[in-house]
Amino acid sequence: MSTMTDAMHTAMTGAEIVALARKHTLYEWSAQANVDPIPVARAKGVYFWTPEGKRFIDLNSQLMSVNIGHGDARVIEAIAQQAATLAYANPFMATEVRARLGAKLAEVTPGDIDTFFFTNGGAEATENAIKIARFFTGRHKIIARYRSYHGATAGSISLTGDPRRWAAEPGIPGVVRVFDPYHGIERGWDSTEQALANIEEVIQLEGAQTIAAFILEPVTGTNGILVPPDGYLQGVREICTKHGMLMIADEVMSGFGRTGEWFAVDHWKVVPDLLCMAKGLTSSYLPLGAVGMRHHIAQHFQNKVFYGGLTYNSHPMGCAAALATIRVYEEDGLIENAKKMGAVMKRLLADLEARHPSVGAVRSIGLFGIVELVRSRRTRQPMAPFNGTSEEMAALGRFFREQGLYTLVRWNTFFTNPPLCITEQELREAFAILDRGLEITDKAVRD
Repeated sequence: MSTMTDAMHTAMTGAEIVALARKHTLYEWSAQANVDPIPVARAKGVYFWTPEGKRFIDLNSQLMSVNIGHGDARVIEAIAQQAATLAYANPFMATEVRARLGAKLAEVTPGDIDTFFFTNGGAEATENAIKIARFFTGRHKIIARYRSYHGATAGSISLTGDPRRWAAEPGIPGVVRVFDPYHGIERGWDSTEQALANIEEVIQLEGAQTIAAFILEPVTGTNGILVPPDGYLQGVREICTKHGMLMIADEVMSGFGRTGEWFAVDHWKVVPDLLCMAKGLTSSYLPLGAVGMRHHIAQHFQNKVFYGGLTYNSHPMGCAAALATIRVYEEDGLIENAKKMGAVMKRLLADLEARHPSVGAVRSIGLFGIVELVRSRRTRQPMAPFNGTSEEMAALGRFFREQGLYTLVRWNTFFTNPPLCITEQELREAFAILDRGLEITDKAVRD
């Protein structure tokens, strides 16, 4: 026993951490033989370090979630104080931190969203959003889009459009899919009018009276940082209102300043009926998610049972982390910084597109960005196939890792989603590495 205790207090090397983690834990979305994780010992601001001291710039905010940056003492102190005062109370009880967080979220969320059901994370937020929509409307079907990700639990993965859902099918019944305005690098974008007409056609064919809600990421995350054309979200809002369907905005990734506003829907002055959040809610310092709902939807449950619950719903320590995180956004002007640095990042992305023939498209809004790589600007052939990889994309990923840059390299894309506290100097440091890396993919361009 003493040997085990001693081992726990002896700092492990990166190789020891990786070996033990691989031996005893299961890594997500991976064949375990192919897993090669980065060992992480500590993190601060926009950087993290391995046990051996190699520094990485975190250009993906881990999973687009550490929005305020790593190691903020104000949030850490709030968590410690809450742990010392009241670490847990069950969700049938009322705590001060739960009360204050609900009131604060009512301030920062759009329109008359003023009531919140707390969850452990984003997937449970979308799960409970579809429950609420079905209870409220008395209808069953949920419209979702193909280029979407809503979580990995049974209902959320059924809502998800991207290939991660395939292994979980048939999934829950009642999910109906529509196309996004974007059809990939080779086919490009529909007009707003065409995209909305396609949605209306599906509603007509499915029967509006059977559809409870339309769930969408206002700005699509891992499936491409797809910024909707102007008028699209307003059009979806109008369609939902016209047919008595609820509009569910999944802002798990795009919320809390990521796009340069509190929530992505704020860019288009749209108020959804339900708003799913997590990630930036606590900046991932602790797990917490929530579904925000408009006042009249919350009122529906005054005299009707809400059939949903979680042991860790409104967990006091998660609520404390969220309250402290929101204070950091406000005190440090991080929403404004995301907008300001977002303008810088947009120019840096445009510069990459201008100088590198393998860059087929760049997209960004605030500090939410992506680069799509192609083998040919003429044919728009992607650098890797849909739901696949290629030698060049794998080599690019290895280069980033060697150079101390962490981001998500997925299919024919890589992401630029730094913490909202990033400075222009830090942003340029990251983009200098991206610039050098693109020489790898430029060599694969044919014309």
